Amino acid sequence: MNSIKLRLLLEQFFIEDIGERDVTSELIFGKENKGSLVLISKDEGIFCGEQIIQTGFRLLDEGSQIILHVKDGDKVVKGQELALITGRVSALLKAERVVLNLVQRMSGIATKTNEAVSVLDSAKTRICDTRKTTPGLRMLEKYAVRCGGGFNHRYGLYDAVMIKDNHISFAGSISSAVEAVKSNLGHMVKVEVEIETKDQLLEAIDSKADCIMFDNRPPEQIREWISNVPAGILTEASGGITLDNLHSYRDCGVDYISLGFLTHSVKSLDISAKVMAETKGAAEYEYFGGARSEI
Repeated sequence: MNSIKLRLLLEQFFIEDIGERDVTSELIFGKENKGSLVLISKDEGIFCGEQIIQTGFRLLDEGSQIILHVKDGDKVVKGQELALITGRVSALLKAERVVLNLVQRMSGIATKTNEAVSVLDSAKTRICDTRKTTPGLRMLEKYAVRCGGGFNHRYGLYDAVMIKDNHISFAGSISSAVEAVKSNLGHMVKVEVEIETKDQLLEAIDSKADCIMFDNRPPEQIREWISNVPAGILTEASGGITLDNLHSYRDCGVDYISLGFLTHSVKSLDISAKVMAETKGAAEYEYFGGARSEI
């Protein structure tokens, strides 16, 4: 992830949450009060969020000491300790919710992506995301897809041409849309065309599209049509594909399968932050009100 952009994002998120000040923490704790938080997974899944933890807590307390016990992409289990953060109590409490919200969501996306990759179980076809991301969180959510073993589709409207059904309807045909684009496009940008019929497929091939997406086509139809696609043109399947039917696309021959549900309807991984105090005379920590656990 871009560290500069991440810092700017986190600054905005903290401004939204803290506003003028955290009235609760600032009225209870002084600037010199120090303590520790441990982040604990309450689910099984794939962890994602190293940079969020490192950057988030240090934005509010540059002197924070952070020990990470996991790396992005690691599998975690229920009850596993993920990180230990020590610093000013008021800063820990200000950063806690924003950091947890982001790490939980990113870990949920990584977990769902990993599940999709496992279900597809293909040596040829790659799982990738879509633009169906949360506004403001696209960089984070697409990074989480990569941590789960998936790949990224275009990042936005600016880095690739994707001629969809509405473009085709307004332009009059696939050929006219591709021609209009290629007459003004630099050689570094690829052109993808979305098709729904065999005639559209053949038109997209004749128009020399770089990539062809089979939109809402069943796997048996893709298997039949894909033999028409010459080498050098990438293929993608999208639309109507779920975890329940994903396995049926395993041998349909496409290079990519894009899945909107990886980011638009994912369940966050449950992660909690617990206050901990150092036990005198021992290199271990104790949950307040909970069981002891070695770090």
